[in-house]
Amino acid sequence: MEVEEIPCMTGRFERLKQSVKRKAPQAAFKGPQNAVKRAAPALALKRLSPEERAAGLAAGAVLAGAVGLAVFSPLGGANASTEDLAATVNVKHAAAVSQTSEKSASTMSLAEAREQGWKVQPQAVEASEVIDLAKEQVGIKEEGPGNMTKFHEWYVSTPHAESTAARDGGFSTAAYNGAPWCDMFVSWLGSQTGVKGMGWDAYTVQHANWFKDTGRWGTEPKPGALAFYDWGNGSNGDIGAIDHIGLVVEDNGDGTITSIGGNVDNEVKQKIRDKGQVVGYGYPDYAA
Repeated sequence: MEVEEIPCMTGRFERLKQSVKRKAPQAAFKGPQNAVKRAAPALALKRLSPEERAAGLAAGAVLAGAVGLAVFSPLGGANASTEDLAATVNVKHAAAVSQTSEKSASTMSLAEAREQGWKVQPQAVEASEVIDLAKEQVGIKEEGPGNMTKFHEWYVSTPHAESTAARDGGFSTAAYNGAPWCDMFVSWLGSQTGVKGMGWDAYTVQHANWFKDTGRWGTEPKPGALAFYDWGNGSNGDIGAIDHIGLVVEDNGDGTITSIGGNVDNEVKQKIRDKGQVVGYGYPDYAA
């Protein structure tokens, strides 16, 4: 079975995360909050080349703003000391932000929906409709020197991008341009079809936590579910180590799933994945 070598969050994100670990070990977090917020991310960013800083800005901002959510956030299974740190730097809860796009969905007019980033009003949608739309996107690649896709352009255009940027560090939404886009892709699928309970996000860890916190998280690979992967620890990993997200097309019944994901070798691809690589699944609110 093929093993993904480069996580959706990219090697640059991993290098930055490891750099933050080295520059701001657990003991360092006992100091004043402003010193932690300024020093560790700044030192980590200095280790990257200009090209790496540009391409990895959005991921870096996540770490800079929350002192490494993927490593230290209580949303990803932290201990008491890291929970204290998160409270100190005012890390916002994932559910509060990921639901903003679907607030009052049942009473939202078409104009209001489009203002929020929907193509259509939120509605009852079958999983097959979302899967069909995902299949139509297979082959779409990053374009130009900025590594852009229509999924980046859509996400940045939504007011929701401002919410997640504020949650993850207060950086400019422009930082999402050219950033790792696997989560933007599945979020786009929800926006275009109007499916409720899909959640919109650009950060897989926060998105997974939102599903868990809203009671729609499990281990069954249902068609249309969102699969959250950890290339290192697979199903033995936890939400805080999630690397990638994709849409389940079907359970193949042989220990694998067929899924469609964005930012797979820099494009949208349909692939067969080992279920052992999946930490868990998020379940949108599909029509029965």
